[in-house]
Amino acid sequence: MKVIITLEHRFDRTPDGRVWTQTTFPYSFWQRYLKVFDRVCVVARIRDVLSVDSDWQLASGDMVSFAAIPNYLGPVQYLRKIASVKQVVRATVGPNDAIIMRVPSQISNDLQPYLKRNNHPYAVEVVADPYDVFAPGSIDHPLRPLFQWLFPRTLRRICANAAAAVYVTKLALQQRYPCTNFSVGVSDVVLPKDRLVTEPRPVRQDLDVVTLVYVGTMSQMYKAPDVLIKAVAACIKQGLNLQLYMLGDGQYRSQLEALAAAQDVGDRIQLLGQLASGDAVQTQLDRSDLFVLASYQEGLPRAMVEAMARGLPCIGSTVGGIPELLPPEDMVVPGDIDALARKIREVVTDPKRMARMSARNLEKAREYRDDVLQQQRTDFYQHVRDCTEAWVASK
Repeated sequence: MKVIITLEHRFDRTPDGRVWTQTTFPYSFWQRYLKVFDRVCVVARIRDVLSVDSDWQLASGDMVSFAAIPNYLGPVQYLRKIASVKQVVRATVGPNDAIIMRVPSQISNDLQPYLKRNNHPYAVEVVADPYDVFAPGSIDHPLRPLFQWLFPRTLRRICANAAAAVYVTKLALQQRYPCTNFSVGVSDVVLPKDRLVTEPRPVRQDLDVVTLVYVGTMSQMYKAPDVLIKAVAACIKQGLNLQLYMLGDGQYRSQLEALAAAQDVGDRIQLLGQLASGDAVQTQLDRSDLFVLASYQEGLPRAMVEAMARGLPCIGSTVGGIPELLPPEDMVVPGDIDALARKIREVVTDPKRMARMSARNLEKAREYRDDVLQQQRTDFYQHVRDCTEAWVASK
């Protein structure tokens, strides 16, 4: 049986027909589905390019194909191309295919009514919360209040009508977007054993310069990189010797560089751009002393789990699945620059606390080892296949 998977990630395709990703969803990611399904067809935005950089990862491969929909960015561009998107998506779905939609997603918002009209069962993988995505400060758009009302309502409907749902959180997303049928909470973070350090970081009294690291998109502002820059600037003005490295790219990168310069900390904050996932990111994590992610919204942040696996102390915000990773004393409310600055100062001036955070985070990260979670995912995929086969047999 073939499984159709829809998601909002953007891929690139070279003239030889191969599909590539710069960050997440390489070919190895899709192997988890092939443990249950015979073939995988990914429906996503794809841009045709002449070549990709050497550190990009192959996404397509044996038994994993892609159905390309027009490349778009944001709801407005989606509306301009909606007819073409619908045509590709509906032409891809066969009458005997299993359907798994990674939500929230513009593609799933269009596909779900079509599936419902045809009584075609589907499953969802809930990876983020649109209510927080469109929270004040997280996105700059005149229709933000409308989107914050509309998209959560749409996601609740999609989840309520799903034959099965898997959530990347243990409780947070389930409470807002319940599925009345089969559901389970399983992180989609892929954390191989070799990504976990063997020992937590020791107490260090010799931190002349404390290195902070941020990993996240700059295509939108919902991960609050601007809040982090302002908080770090406030700490530096108070006398702390900090260096911040920011990994990620997007349309707001130049604006963030200008913000750092305006805060007079341009020499203390370096925006490194998008590094290839894997060794390059891990190297930067290992060189850092503290990971900070003060997002307005999250599902279960992969970057934070990967930082915890390297024994990094972490500061996060009280949104999405972050409270499932960090204790209350290591979190702040989103958007509060002063609170974030105080929290950074509390942590970096207390080496013993940083060592305790390292040990606790490493222990928590061990719960997200891929070999621990894989069986739960496989059971979920098998349930989706069983539901689809029962429906096909009943027609």
